[in-house]
Amino acid sequence: MDSNLFSRRRAERFAQLLDEANGGRRHHLRSPGDDELAALVAVSQRLVADRPTVEADAKFRTGLRAMLVATAEREGVGTAAKTESGPTTTGVRGSLLPAVTGRRARARGAILVGIAAGAVALSGISAASENALPGDALYGMKRSTERAQLALASSNVSRGQLFLDFARTRLDEAATVRGDRLGFGAVLDDMDADTRQGVRLLTTVAAQRSDPTGLDAIDAFVTGQRQAVSGLLDRADHAEQDRTRRSLALLDAVGKRADGLREAIACGLPAPAASDALGPAPAACPADR
Repeated sequence: MDSNLFSRRRAERFAQLLDEANGGRRHHLRSPGDDELAALVAVSQRLVADRPTVEADAKFRTGLRAMLVATAEREGVGTAAKTESGPTTTGVRGSLLPAVTGRRARARGAILVGIAAGAVALSGISAASENALPGDALYGMKRSTERAQLALASSNVSRGQLFLDFARTRLDEAATVRGDRLGFGAVLDDMDADTRQGVRLLTTVAAQRSDPTGLDAIDAFVTGQRQAVSGLLDRADHAEQDRTRRSLALLDAVGKRADGLREAIACGLPAPAASDALGPAPAACPADR
């Protein structure tokens, strides 16, 4: 609960956005994180509209309850507010502080309850929509759940790996689309977009930190993904084959970018200034190195 998502300001802003989405008073302000939190608000609204019928595992409920109780104790939810001057604090500050801290405690408590309900519901929705395909009723929920996972990710490395996981999922979906040329192309478009997003995040971190660890994840992704995408070339439709080759070309470009960055890091070059859809574009190592 110490991640950026659950910092005090973001938690309070999330509560405001939830309140506004449910018809509450609008707050005349915006924060840089509103677009990211909007995905979670959208998920909460869909959870209310489409309640899952899948029951959460008993172990999950027990673990979630233990986590929430520990968080409540750490955050002081439900405990008496203390002032800096002790129990005898007087004056305007002494009279206002309990009310303010009380509101904050109630806000934290409401957020914890919302997180608990959302987590239980989301576990059911995730299980129900996990195998949803484009055109299925739960496919929109599946994609919303993915956006929520991205919002909950604690770092760009985690987000990058999630995007690559989503690209693998799009590939599985593409393999099931038969006789729908437009649908097939749309799924591969989403797959390639996820690939670019994930690669860009991982290559950027690798270049900034001069650490090739993220490039290892890219190499593993390219190896498995290229083999699976090549399997789509068996389709009889020539337009689908041409569209598949474009995705293979992207994977080739990703592999070359990872190799170039790895060489640049190995020979001690600084982080590249140039960048594109795949992230930093490294220069070649000098011949004398």
